[in-house]
Amino acid sequence: MRFRHPDGSTVHLAYCTNVHPAETLDGVLAQLRDHCEPVRRRLGRDRLGIGLWLAADAARTLDSDPAALRTLRAELDRRGLEVVTLNGFPYEGFGAEEVKYRVYKPDWADPERLEHTTALARVLAGLLPGDVTEGSISTLPLAWRTAHDAGRTEKALRTLAERLDALQELTGRSLRVGLEPEPGCVVETTRDALAPLTAIAHPRIGICVDTCHLATSFEDPHTAVDALTTAGVTIVKSQLSAALHAEHPHLPEVRTALAAFDEPRFLHQTRTATAAGLRGTDDLGEALGGEALPDGGPWRAHFHVPLHAAPAAPLTSTLPVLKDTLTRLVGGPHPLTRHLEVETYTWQALPPELRPRARTQLADGIAAELTLARDLLTGLGLKELP
Repeated sequence: MRFRHPDGSTVHLAYCTNVHPAETLDGVLAQLRDHCEPVRRRLGRDRLGIGLWLAADAARTLDSDPAALRTLRAELDRRGLEVVTLNGFPYEGFGAEEVKYRVYKPDWADPERLEHTTALARVLAGLLPGDVTEGSISTLPLAWRTAHDAGRTEKALRTLAERLDALQELTGRSLRVGLEPEPGCVVETTRDALAPLTAIAHPRIGICVDTCHLATSFEDPHTAVDALTTAGVTIVKSQLSAALHAEHPHLPEVRTALAAFDEPRFLHQTRTATAAGLRGTDDLGEALGGEALPDGGPWRAHFHVPLHAAPAAPLTSTLPVLKDTLTRLVGGPHPLTRHLEVETYTWQALPPELRPRARTQLADGIAAELTLARDLLTGLGLKELP
């Protein structure tokens, strides 16, 4: 979906396909048929943006086989879909029964992360619509906090920037990569991103602002965005998402409600703001299981809840943080980013009674999320384009 900003520039809105498990090119093609095109039809649009997640196997196939890339591009066109952004964070196995800490491997000290991201950039250059010259890729925020080689990581990112420069010279397409701060990682907050990104100081390497992660870490959107712009950090894209919020986690009924979201597939890092600073656990079960986390103030958990459907009381979502962030990013005289991506990958991890039971229900839910995002954008003065 495309929108015209009051300054005349185009802002793109997509939804991320990491909600649909696929490891191979055949799986990606099936996604387009079974999920993405039905979402487009529900929205009554001739064209729908999708943020592709390409697992390592699919990315290698597309990067090494020009015919395979042409096939994907033709299928996108045939189904009324377009791609200006990729989710390069998960490497593989994102649809596995247990993902947890595996999603942070390989990290940016591992040469495989550089090669994978370079392949994604080459693939995206070949997928961009004919009238679009700028693409974006979100990526791992360096590493999980327990293992990090800062020297190798900085060298890898500098090499990536050089490769992206060379790719633009070759193709005429400008590709940018954004570190996506996430609780528990070396770069947990936007503030943590400032030092490594200003050290590299290259406009092609910036940040992806995920509004669920921002909220989970209790960051103020305006303070965070102001710090990024003051430091000259490029906001490559923003993922529109909402975290789980518990206002009174000391109450037994709140603990019971939270426990329904403690599931085995993904990590749900949980945080609370205290007078001594941010406190947290790696997973929701750890927070619920003892006294690891103070419960005198609100808790927020890294669980991407559907944008249009906040959990039932006594829980809610951090949708207000998303709204404030979006206002700051695109509600001013000029957009601070032009790539927006709804990223609710946890539909099948919701409590059983809230999960979609069929493809049609999932398509309805994704379309409802995009409708909410569209309404927020038009409410900020952007005009939806055909």
